[in-house]
Amino acid sequence: MSEVIQAEKSFTIDSIPEPESLEDVIYSLMVNPNLSSINYFNDFSEINISPDSIGDSDTDELGLFDIDTDGNKIAMSTHAFHHHLQSDPQKATEILISRAARKMICTGAQPIAISAFLYHINFADPKGHFIASGAKKGLESAAVKFDLKISDKKIRFDHFSEHGPVAPTIIISMMGLIKDSANITTHSFKHKGNIIFMIGRTTDDICSSEYLEFFHGITDSPLPQFNIDDEIRIQHAIKTLNKLQLLESASPVGKGGLFFTLLRAAIPNELGFDITTAAETRLDAFLFGEAMGRMLVEIKPDKEDSFVDTLTEMKVPFFTLGHITKGELRIDDRSYGFIDKMTVGV
Repeated sequence: MSEVIQAEKSFTIDSIPEPESLEDVIYSLMVNPNLSSINYFNDFSEINISPDSIGDSDTDELGLFDIDTDGNKIAMSTHAFHHHLQSDPQKATEILISRAARKMICTGAQPIAISAFLYHINFADPKGHFIASGAKKGLESAAVKFDLKISDKKIRFDHFSEHGPVAPTIIISMMGLIKDSANITTHSFKHKGNIIFMIGRTTDDICSSEYLEFFHGITDSPLPQFNIDDEIRIQHAIKTLNKLQLLESASPVGKGGLFFTLLRAAIPNELGFDITTAAETRLDAFLFGEAMGRMLVEIKPDKEDSFVDTLTEMKVPFFTLGHITKGELRIDDRSYGFIDKMTVGV
């Protein structure tokens, strides 16, 4: 473990050459299983499941379920994380919970409760105890920040005396509440010509990203840039924008970075995007980095002024990316094809 930690600490983005071909990165990452959307119920189940028992697929990984006749819904999601549990379990757990909460907030749900499970850990071993103790601290810290209820056992364990090839993993389940169905905001782009913004800061960060691991083959790097207080501010901004009905769609920048977040938003309605990257940020970090605290949102042109005024007043950073197209994917005035050619494996 000490060798892994040392490798993580010594990693710098300067050691990674910027890719000569953006197409090579895109098409290489498209076959990454972690960036594929697979519907296990419909594709693999031998038993037909009633559509009434399955959450709305348009919410991108969240399940939404009616709980009464007054329009109240619950949102449910499950997330897992194995990076850095052996080196910084508290921060890793805070990141995982922040990701889950960010996805809930983007949908219009208020996170209310969480449970956690540590898989493949020997908590009798000093290393296992370190992971368990740090994960507990991260869970408690994030629960306070996001005002979440925690199950009475806090963290449950699946004990193994020998790890083998399976790394310790933390799995969390989060539940949220939607009191007004009008506040539900899905991740899919809605209309050609609408404006795309990114809320949050751009940064030269590719740490622990699918891009770094899958394209460059580097598995040992620090956790992505993360500040839990910034997460709180940005998620509060999304709540405000949603209440003001300024959002057409919203999604957290997650696995695969900004590019794959854009792709996941574009695919459902066969739309595209035309964006301009930030000149002060490396292109690979801008498109494929997985730094925390960033949201992708779609705004109607006639609501742009209200959107800008709201975030400016809240002193929340944002970046104008571009606009939604009929189906073409353009980055910095260069075409990368059309959405109907980009759906395999995503």
